[in-house]
Amino acid sequence: MGVDYYKILQVDKNANDDELKKSYRKLAMKWHPDKNPTNKKEAETKFKQISEAYDVLSDPEKRAIYDQYGEEGLKGQVPPPDAGSGSGTSFYSTGDIPGSFQFNPRNADDIFAEFFGFSSPFGGMGGRGGSGGGGMRSRFPGGVFGDDMFGSFGEGGGIHVNQAAPRKAPAIENKLSCTLEEIYRGTTKKMKISREIADASGKTMPVEEILTITVKPGWKKGTKITFPEKGNEQPNVTAADLVFVIDEKPHSIFSREGNDLIMTQKISLAEALTGYTVHLTTLDGRNLSIPINNVIHPNYEEVVPKEGMPIPKDPSKKGNLRIKFNIKFPTRLTDEQKAGIRKLLAASG
Repeated sequence: MGVDYYKILQVDKNANDDELKKSYRKLAMKWHPDKNPTNKKEAETKFKQISEAYDVLSDPEKRAIYDQYGEEGLKGQVPPPDAGSGSGTSFYSTGDIPGSFQFNPRNADDIFAEFFGFSSPFGGMGGRGGSGGGGMRSRFPGGVFGDDMFGSFGEGGGIHVNQAAPRKAPAIENKLSCTLEEIYRGTTKKMKISREIADASGKTMPVEEILTITVKPGWKKGTKITFPEKGNEQPNVTAADLVFVIDEKPHSIFSREGNDLIMTQKISLAEALTGYTVHLTTLDGRNLSIPINNVIHPNYEEVVPKEGMPIPKDPSKKGNLRIKFNIKFPTRLTDEQKAGIRKLLAASG
């Protein structure tokens, strides 16, 4: 399996989120290079390993891939095709193939800062981001972290730095096209995004991430799913939110009005007058036969209760299926046919 993240973080394979946090808190403070000036190189290595282990195991998707495929499966896959060089976040569907996942280890200092509540605890990346040389300076008064600084971390939080709030980049909206079947049943879509992230020094690097979007049964066109701050990172700017907007692909049989499904059935005039049975396949694959014994006039609509779309707030309830009819009238009748129809209609009237 390569590197054993569970062993590095000193937890068992069933460790929950609280256990992971507790172990990371203890080990990260123990091996932070500023706490180990006499063996800084060894501390930097261990600090990076601890941070990477926590980054993987605290993320359900990364952890699932690691548990099944090991470190090699997490790191050894072929990167996706170039998704473009524009300034915005690029994204594309991955399907459900674990091999398309591309893992990019995060900066150990960023993980540490995020965990303990710092908005920007360190200066430049120093050696820990690259070849191993150089140190790091704190942006706090007093310079390098001392014992008293580490001792002030409690179980519940951290120290927050008062800095001018960066401006927020405008949200990035993208359509998420779904079939009517997917919206009827609900579905999960995985989107791979490619974006730039910045370390504490402002240097940016490209990363790929997989976003999991859960589409709930009955969601309407225009429903928005927001992933906060998943756009490109840049100095003094809070990354943009990524927003996916549900869009419905056209369906060959059904259209949708609110929670109702509508279909139009073509029938002959004889069928309209003598009775007709509608045969259809529902969006979840059931075959329905709906007999209509009424005379079907041009504006007639057959309403089938509870065969429409699921209602988002309560998917156990559904709208209606409304069947409309397109009646094909004959273009001409013979004198004999006209006489016969007059006789039949007169008799019935």
